Amino acid sequence: MNLANPNLKVVIMDTDYYALQAVNSYLAWDRRTRVTFMAESVEDMWRHLDRAPLAEQPNVVIVDAEDFGSVEQLHLNIKRLQERVHGVLVMCMARVADARLIETAIEAGVRAYLLKGEVRLQIAWAVVFALNHDLVLSAGVRKAVESSFHPRLRKPTVLPPRREYPELTERIRQAIELCVVKGMPAQLAADEMGISLHTIRSYIKEGYRILETYDETKYPEDMSPQERAFMRLTRLGDDDDNNP
Repeated sequence: MNLANPNLKVVIMDTDYYALQAVNSYLAWDRRTRVTFMAESVEDMWRHLDRAPLAEQPNVVIVDAEDFGSVEQLHLNIKRLQERVHGVLVMCMARVADARLIETAIEAGVRAYLLKGEVRLQIAWAVVFALNHDLVLSAGVRKAVESSFHPRLRKPTVLPPRREYPELTERIRQAIELCVVKGMPAQLAADEMGISLHTIRSYIKEGYRILETYDETKYPEDMSPQERAFMRLTRLGDDDDNNP
């Protein structure tokens, strides 16, 4: 796996400011993805796309499927994105699995439809995963449309869950997420967890060891320990079990 490529330019559209910032921060950690614009409305997204030079047109557009007001507008805007930006990968995210929205988005040609609560920190890995599949659904989305007869839903690819590390306890994972993913100072993270500064440093050190032990991926030499830890912590597991 080449972690330096592809260099994907990403536009995000979400009317929830906090969700927008979270997705942006997770994508920023992964050098394969570069967020070029964050739109807080459909109108903002189109204003940006209409004035962005060709070199800055996105490879990926991630939209909240619930922000378009109707299934008709969702379908119209997905089609418009595909016509406006040649070869763009359109990915929908949502809080709940609404079968009407899902089927509408799939009919319009999206490459992925994921529940926010299922993809979580794995968003960058999910984007790269979707590049190699015709249609990727998170588990809850797949269940919501399992009785659908739409041709694209005959055999969709289910997004694998996060990779599991057998020795990584929830407390160690929490320490790494606070200090590495959220960027908290060690003392603040220790206070958050109700432990000493010495203990959280021990958790971080042990977490790095566990992540490295169970991941043989060759990372670029210029990656910092924090960046490698983030990549390992957020990577997807094997999809063989989900997609027999």
